[in-house]
Amino acid sequence: MRQLIVSEFLTLDGVVEAPGGETGHPHAGWTMPYGADDLFAFKLQEARDSDSLLLGRRTFEQFAEAWPPREGEFADTMNAMPKTVVTGRTDDLGWNATRLDTANGVRAGVAALKEGDGGPILVVGSGTLARALLVWGLVDELRLLVCPVLVGGGARIFPDDRAKWTYELAGLQRFSSDAVLHVYRLARS
Repeated sequence: MRQLIVSEFLTLDGVVEAPGGETGHPHAGWTMPYGADDLFAFKLQEARDSDSLLLGRRTFEQFAEAWPPREGEFADTMNAMPKTVVTGRTDDLGWNATRLDTANGVRAGVAALKEGDGGPILVVGSGTLARALLVWGLVDELRLLVCPVLVGGGARIFPDDRAKWTYELAGLQRFSSDAVLHVYRLARS
């Protein structure tokens, strides 16, 4: 079974929205002051260690516009990775992407993807998708890259459904910018 990893930039107040400067949030780009060589190296290695990306439609569209014209090792890695997209679009997605089979629903489509051949599946951004994956218990590893900033509100990935999911701390890493990576794995009973 393939491992499903959700990796998110997160504020101290739990916001995942607009980390890189996306429009619509008054504090868009809140991760920018915390970029550092050691953090960038981690993100590059994370992408290299993953076999494919699973993205929601909006994140896919933003990434498909942003990454192809960029140059460098990280851009080359992102552009080359196979991508599976949760979308109702029927046109050609391009950018090395295929549509998730949702004939039996998104949950079943992601479960089938995990059952397939290959290495780890990485979900980045895609807050709505990440929230659903958490609710459905499909996340094997949760990587929260916490930036020491409060932005006062915005989209979050944590569901408010009163369900309980138990994770085990699998790692902590502090970066030179004071961002801290928390790695959690779903506790299996």
